[in-house]
Amino acid sequence: MSWQARLLNAWLRLTEKPFLSRAANPAVLRASFEVKAALFFRAPWGTKSVRRDLAGLPALWLSRSQTPDTPLLLYFHGGAHVFGSPRTMRGTVAALAKRAGIRAVLPRYPLAPEAPFPAAIDHCMASYRALLDEGVDPAHIIVGGDSAGGNLALALLGQLCVEGAALPAGVFALSPLTDMTFSGASIQRNAAKDVVLPTARLAETAQAYLGDHAPVDPRASPLFADFTGVPPVWLCAGDTEILLDDTLRMADHLKAQGVAVDLHVVPDLPHVWPMFHNLLPEARATLDELAAWIGARLSSDRSE
Repeated sequence: MSWQARLLNAWLRLTEKPFLSRAANPAVLRASFEVKAALFFRAPWGTKSVRRDLAGLPALWLSRSQTPDTPLLLYFHGGAHVFGSPRTMRGTVAALAKRAGIRAVLPRYPLAPEAPFPAAIDHCMASYRALLDEGVDPAHIIVGGDSAGGNLALALLGQLCVEGAALPAGVFALSPLTDMTFSGASIQRNAAKDVVLPTARLAETAQAYLGDHAPVDPRASPLFADFTGVPPVWLCAGDTEILLDDTLRMADHLKAQGVAVDLHVVPDLPHVWPMFHNLLPEARATLDELAAWIGARLSSDRSE
């Protein structure tokens, strides 16, 4: 564990976790995260950002002089389905896309509580279909997301499987939320260890997102989805996260259905640590590993 990670963990425990424990107003959460992203999560030099609608809502398109034929990452940002935006993960996604030599698009999906379930997953599905309608080969698409965005990426994959739709080349999720019944043992076991997420707020944010919908709906909790026949999935989580078991059980669920899973569990790193790529050597190493996996997936699909 690097000295940078030790300092970051201490800072997050002292500042971010107490803030998330008490901030109840979505507008406050959203404004705070936007400011922090602008200060700390900057994109690599040379990243080109273009705002263009996708499926009827704004989206942020990132590239580095690639052509329209360059493979594409469809990425869904995190934020408990309540806050976050394409801008908050722009830096991380741009750093990953640069490593993988691909372009990326981050949709601005509807947020709760103003737009509760299933508005977000419906828009994610619409975004994927819109890319296909624009002529993007599904074999040239990687789908990914972090936290609640990882939830959406996996839920999208499950829904595509149910519909028998064209599947992407692969899917990845960083510290994903996969079970909105919150039955994983790490929810309580890691409550004190997690330096970011407060266990006490889970039920509240889930209610804001789900409303009266059942948490076992596979579109809300991909842990209960059918993934038979889907492409490989890459997952990561920190061993002190309250959502650790969401990742571990998701990996087991996928493997039981014959899905190739690349699972990475790292010690003592915070929730969605790759977003700290400008600070942490561990974050840069994770992005390097993920970029190599993406490259292998896209090369495999081109050769098939």
